[in-house]
Amino acid sequence: MDDQDLFASISTPQQPAAKPAEPAAAASRPATPAVAPAPRSGEESYNAADIEVLEGLEPVRRRPGMYIGGTDEKALHHLFAEVIDNSMDEAVAGHATFIEVELDAEGFLSVTDNGRGIPVDPHPKYKDKSALEVIMTTLHAGGKFDSKVYETSGGLHGVGVSVVNALSDLLEVEVARGRKLFRQRFSRGLPQGGLENLGDVHNRRGTRVRFHPDPQIFGKDVKFEPARLFKMARSKAYLFGGVEIRWSCAPELISGKDDTPTKAVFHFPGGLKDYLAASLGSDFQVTREIFSGKTEKQGGHGAVEWAVSWFGGDGFVQSYCNTIPTPDGGTHELGFRSVLLRGLKAYGELIGNKRAAIVTGDDVMISAAGMLSVFIREPEFVGQTKDRLATVEAQRIVDSAIRDAFDHWLAANPQESSKLLDWVIARADERLKRRQEKEVSRKSAVRKLRLPGKLADCTQTAAQGAELFIVEGDSAGGSAKQARNRASQAVLPLRGKILNVASAGADKLASSQQITDLVQALGCGTRSRYREEDLRYDRIIIMTDADVDGAHIATLLITFFYQEMPQLIRNGHLYLAVPPLYRISQGGKVAYARDDAHKDELLRTEFTGRGKIEIGRFKGLGEMMASQLKETTMDKGKRTLLRVEIHDDADATKASVDALMGTKPELRFRFIQERAEFVEELDI
Repeated sequence: MDDQDLFASISTPQQPAAKPAEPAAAASRPATPAVAPAPRSGEESYNAADIEVLEGLEPVRRRPGMYIGGTDEKALHHLFAEVIDNSMDEAVAGHATFIEVELDAEGFLSVTDNGRGIPVDPHPKYKDKSALEVIMTTLHAGGKFDSKVYETSGGLHGVGVSVVNALSDLLEVEVARGRKLFRQRFSRGLPQGGLENLGDVHNRRGTRVRFHPDPQIFGKDVKFEPARLFKMARSKAYLFGGVEIRWSCAPELISGKDDTPTKAVFHFPGGLKDYLAASLGSDFQVTREIFSGKTEKQGGHGAVEWAVSWFGGDGFVQSYCNTIPTPDGGTHELGFRSVLLRGLKAYGELIGNKRAAIVTGDDVMISAAGMLSVFIREPEFVGQTKDRLATVEAQRIVDSAIRDAFDHWLAANPQESSKLLDWVIARADERLKRRQEKEVSRKSAVRKLRLPGKLADCTQTAAQGAELFIVEGDSAGGSAKQARNRASQAVLPLRGKILNVASAGADKLASSQQITDLVQALGCGTRSRYREEDLRYDRIIIMTDADVDGAHIATLLITFFYQEMPQLIRNGHLYLAVPPLYRISQGGKVAYARDDAHKDELLRTEFTGRGKIEIGRFKGLGEMMASQLKETTMDKGKRTLLRVEIHDDADATKASVDALMGTKPELRFRFIQERAEFVEELDI
């Protein structure tokens, strides 16, 4: 019998040749097969006995990543967050005024509050267990599902402290409640005896949780970091000004390089404004005042606290919901971003600044340092670790809380607000310029590099030792081309004064042929696309006439490099040539003077002999013979160069450039007024 015949004999049993007729009712019933279908391959090894039912907290120990995100250092410290969040909920609800955090020498971490204390009476559903034991040993057991107990809380999933219990090799809970002290111990989620009544206690109330992370879960080498715990505890105090947090740590746990104190007390009535000010420290800030505020919870609406400032670094937003950090943001951050964008654009429209229309949310937030805290009922998070807030209502709550306050803040500080708006518009210009550069780069990616037509390049290909002279005008360019060392010196003539990049938008920079030529000649890109290894010259030398116009052109060029290629200056590539202003001759003796003071010195010290002294003043580099230009300004053995450097005080340098080269004429007028009395001679 082959396989096909065997299958047929099993699935279709043979019927007797003759069978009495069945009653009509029976004939309507479906036939029942005499033999069950053959099991498929592998089915014999998978049956009801293989279905495993995990009891109590065993799921947490089997899959800790589902509850705390893993078993690394971040997950370990999340245990502390779960415990202190319970105490913070007591404080926010008005039942606790202080929280104590202690890390002892054995690695045990204790969190104590003076709140109401975990209930210890028998649980109605589990009459042989106290409420404390149910909370500590059962997932999804807690007092935060019903808003009558906690109007706002951080732990709404009901798994926080029970997860800590499951992942600790030892955990002890003490509850001072009703002038009685109770204690119960656990190990890896299992009670080590019942609830103990330790007798009367006075002047104490609240809960103390002391635990040690299980090395079977986290490994023997993973331990709490005092510095990390210290920062987490301090941030909680910033988030709720009504609580005092007391920190203590065993001295032997703090290494020599760690400046974490062994004892500290945190209490910040100023809340997030104090937090942001401490975070920014002495960093440059666009406005003098931090925009901050706070709304109290009213009716069904949530409470919001915020602080934001714009500064010279990379922007960040630290957000919280019910004191829980939300590092991945969420709906409350969306509301924060939206209200700041709309407020600034509305202010720009109010004062008639049409360029405010190009601003986007990214332009507003790219240099914004923000702190945002919301308190709402029954928040919805993405995942048990609560990294992202998903409550849709949070966006509307934040918007309505901040909108009017931001409008009033902008209107009350017009000078500061205009400064902020200009700052944000400048970020928008940078964004548009980067996008345009990417488009140009994409279009020209398949083309060979084309250098500007006016560039007289040097013959060597290596950047080391190569020099680019940026000269003023075609006439000076002609002399410089004849005077140069063709092997290592290149010349790029520019016609007239280049664009003032400090007061020009991205569109004007893109349309400037002079700037385009200069960027192409250097080959290293600008701003975030600057690449030191692509710079084609070791020295870039600005060579202009020794007069007021020449100084102005040099200033415009320095401003261009400072704003578009600051790294080029910091790496020591930018120089100023020092061409002579006078030629002095007496008989066969010739000397060159760079300015009036130098001329007088030469006349007093060098030209003391007989004979008529002839003094000629150069009107410009273009009038100098190539031999004279080479001898005085371009010959590496005889010339003088001034290296351009950025002052150590970056904020002061930026303020000077903005004042003298920016869009505010009143700042330049003030500069002139403050220094007019010191002017001894004008070169007009």
